[in-house]
Amino acid sequence: MKKIILLIFALCLSVSVWAQKKNNFVIAIHGGAGNIKPKFFTPEKKKQYEDKMREALDVGYKILENGGTSLEAVRSTINVLEDSPLFNAGKGAVLTSEGVPSLDASIMDGKTLNAGAVAGVSSVKNPIDAAWQVMENSEHVMLSGKGADEFSKIRGLETVPAFYFYTPRMQKRWSSIHAKKVKQSNKLKKDSYDKHGTVGAVALDKHGNLAAGTSTGGMMYKKFGRIGDSPVIGAGTYANNKTCAVSCTGHGEYFIRSAVAYDISARMEYLNEGLQTASDQVINNRMGKLGGTGGVVSLDKDGRVAFSFNTSGMFRGYKSSNGTFQTLLFK
Repeated sequence: MKKIILLIFALCLSVSVWAQKKNNFVIAIHGGAGNIKPKFFTPEKKKQYEDKMREALDVGYKILENGGTSLEAVRSTINVLEDSPLFNAGKGAVLTSEGVPSLDASIMDGKTLNAGAVAGVSSVKNPIDAAWQVMENSEHVMLSGKGADEFSKIRGLETVPAFYFYTPRMQKRWSSIHAKKVKQSNKLKKDSYDKHGTVGAVALDKHGNLAAGTSTGGMMYKKFGRIGDSPVIGAGTYANNKTCAVSCTGHGEYFIRSAVAYDISARMEYLNEGLQTASDQVINNRMGKLGGTGGVVSLDKDGRVAFSFNTSGMFRGYKSSNGTFQTLLFK
């Protein structure tokens, strides 16, 4: 009789744990990785970043809490960051060598492996919405330039004039770099190209589905239609219910060459590595050894969050149904 009671208790406990696991949900974000140190931030500026990150997390969390999908949570969370002039995405995007915005974004569904991306758009208020439209309402994965802008307009997305994206901070930085370019006869040091501030989100919903999304203005003063990793599925964004969801930020050329987002998933699937181990191996060893800098936010199918970066800091945070809520700017 005692054995039967213990068996029933164990079964009930197992069902309870399964139910809790099944209803677990998490939203995690990044707002760029780079030379981010406390000395560069006044208390007021630090609070601005933390408040905006918390706002974004709250938006995504509420969607998940109410039974919404991970895709919806990712898209809405990134919308908040795109609408803020604090980050290099949407409103606060950097400018090309011609002094105009050129925005990239991507999103991926871990359940179906469906994905959408846009590159080089200049009139869509929220590029992540354009990427979502490509995924949901086209037969393609990536659209670029004028075609992507035209598609977004046809799909009814909000469009804005180019000056909407301009901010005094970015215009000042562009003017400083442009003056140096002219003075140095187009021989600007490589590290003068600002490549930080990309935003991204990963989410796990109550249904056990993962999603990831990334949005950026790219590199400051980029030329010749340069496109980085953010709109490249497998490089800047990846999601698979079998393993994890990943969003990247940093020097895009290295993330593309290392297929960073996909490689983290592959290491989990084929080498049985844990999320943090896989993320660290790719960022610090594989990509890092090539000379690439940046970081990732990743989330596995069980709701575990991992942040990995090889820079002095990364804007990051997450909020989980288990009550954990954290935002961090520095190491």
